[in-house]
Amino acid sequence: MSTRTAVAVAVAQWGPGADRDVNLAELRELAQKAVDQGAGLVVFPEYSAYFTPKPDEGWVANAEPLDGPFVSGLSAIAAELEVIIVAGLLEESSQPEKCRNTIVAVGADGSLLATSPKLHLYDAFGAQESRWVEPGEISAPQLFEFAGLRVGIQTCYDLRFPEVTRRLADAGADLVLVPAEWVAGPGKRHAWVTLAAARAIENTVYLAGADHPPPIGAGASLIVDPLGAQLAFLDDEVDVAVATPDRAHLDEVRRINPALQLRRFGVAPL
Repeated sequence: MSTRTAVAVAVAQWGPGADRDVNLAELRELAQKAVDQGAGLVVFPEYSAYFTPKPDEGWVANAEPLDGPFVSGLSAIAAELEVIIVAGLLEESSQPEKCRNTIVAVGADGSLLATSPKLHLYDAFGAQESRWVEPGEISAPQLFEFAGLRVGIQTCYDLRFPEVTRRLADAGADLVLVPAEWVAGPGKRHAWVTLAAARAIENTVYLAGADHPPPIGAGASLIVDPLGAQLAFLDDEVDVAVATPDRAHLDEVRRINPALQLRRFGVAPL
């Protein structure tokens, strides 16, 4: 039984590679650093289990089941440090030539709290993620509890689609986590920071986004409040940044601006 109570959230900015064991070791170091700063929840980037800058058959070859070595290793770290860990992996698919881009949330006791598939694949800016990855099934979001907040997850490119965050808000999310590999390029960091703030503001939620650092990712991992104000921010460095969501502040923002109650449109899949 855990004796540790921590209510802060951390984003870990880091560039995983193609060696799962090395990735887990580096992930543990960053998780420990976040825990030392009071975090009870640490968000790691997309593709934390295995990553190469260009998708290829290696992505499929290194895909794992949810009870495979990466999630098992993640569970052991979470239980050891008594912290919730959220991170991305390439999951095995029913299509032998493809994999799935999945985010998992592992509890402080090592249990699997939630999974979240990437819904919109990155077939943009010259990339074609769908060549090796299948899109996630649109199903009811899996939320979990942390420090009196309901927590939802979405992945990277999904941030460009406001309906994804709105579905999480409709499901009751107070805090949205966005593991990402937001590819660097002209205007890309500006888009990431702007969209993160916009999704937080329009849904009156806290949002925590964890990205890969440059030169592959845009960096700029951040935590923003329901008004879009930055509570924590990382530039280009490999590091963690920590902030504490405030339930009272969230409730006050929603009282002053009950936008979710006043809206006249819903969200439905195409």
